[in-house]
Amino acid sequence: MENKELIFKTNLNCGGCVSKVQSDLDNTDGICEWEVDITNDDKILTVKSEGITPDEVVAIIKRKGFKAEPLNA
Repeated sequence: MENKELIFKTNLNCGGCVSKVQSDLDNTDGICEWEVDITNDDKILTVKSEGITPDEVVAIIKRKGFKAEPLNA
């Protein structure tokens, strides 16, 4: 399966917000690496994918009460 870099605009504003989604992102099959740039105005989430879809990442973020919008889908 092809590895892809998925990019999302989010509303994860701070370390506390990031920590709320961290466990889910860390433990989801199909994600090998991820990071959130909270210094960027668009709060960019970058996910290195090993098979997970953009919709699945958005669903994970939404379950935790935040928003994510794919930028490269």
